[in-house]
Amino acid sequence: MLVINEDITIQDWELTEQFIRASGPGGQNVNKVASAVELRFEAERSPSVAAPVKTRLKRLAGRRWTKDGAIVIQCDETRSQARNRELAQERLAELIRKALVAPKRRIKTKPTYGSKQRRLKAKKVRGEVKTMRGRVSGDDL
Repeated sequence: MLVINEDITIQDWELTEQFIRASGPGGQNVNKVASAVELRFEAERSPSVAAPVKTRLKRLAGRRWTKDGAIVIQCDETRSQARNRELAQERLAELIRKALVAPKRRIKTKPTYGSKQRRLKAKKVRGEVKTMRGRVSGDDL
């Protein structure tokens, strides 16, 4: 059982762990020991996660979200199978905690009257500078 916060706990049947061989350097140990973990969480079927949290979770998970509604997290950072398992579960818990926070709605704001006036004045001054750059004729001297 994985505890996310005081309200949400993920049951063991929702999580599937599969141990695979880690990639990268490591000598003989890499070829013999399956120390990397692939944690699979059935998010779409989970009764402990609310529907709006699932939609935010899907957006946050990105490529880790599968077509059948599961989140797959891989971890092969350490040589220890137990530590990789802990790291993968922590990553899943952190992802769900991020999805629990509902984003604040953005409130549109208008530019103030003073800022509009300053912008128009700056445009006018800039235009005058550019007109003064024109070609000098003989009668202007």
